[in-house]
Amino acid sequence: MSAANVTREQIEDFLYHEAMLLDAWRLDDWLELLTEDATYRIPSNDAPDSDHRTTLFTIADNMERIRGRIKRLHSPEAHAESPRSRTRRMISNVRITGRDGDFIDMAANFVVYRFRRDARTGVYVGHYEHRLKVTGNGLRIAERQAIMDSEELGGLGSVSIIL
Repeated sequence: MSAANVTREQIEDFLYHEAMLLDAWRLDDWLELLTEDATYRIPSNDAPDSDHRTTLFTIADNMERIRGRIKRLHSPEAHAESPRSRTRRMISNVRITGRDGDFIDMAANFVVYRFRRDARTGVYVGHYEHRLKVTGNGLRIAERQAIMDSEELGGLGSVSIIL
């Protein structure tokens, strides 16, 4: 498979598979969808177009930090997710925004519903901007950015799940 031949439908299938893994808390399987140098970012709500190197982000993880995040989420001592939230993800408006060698830039809208015992339902709405890499094992996430539309996080609580 080459980046030039990857279709929007293949990217949609990849995103739907990723959503299923995250909703099922199959976080170790989700890690396998990332490249070894992957990044995962959520910019602050007041500066969604900012640069993670010069601005405070809600999340700005490299692969080491992503692995640490997954390890903490698996721990029963991770109080923010013990017991685990239940989530349901909706992905739409998937589009290819660029191609460069083995890489494909894509964007999509998302809604993530988060259900926790004794808490009101959290609804995270926004859009993804991903850089996918075409590998011998299929598509892999090199950069994952979730830009939320909400004006403030106070009503949603902490972002302890993978958006």
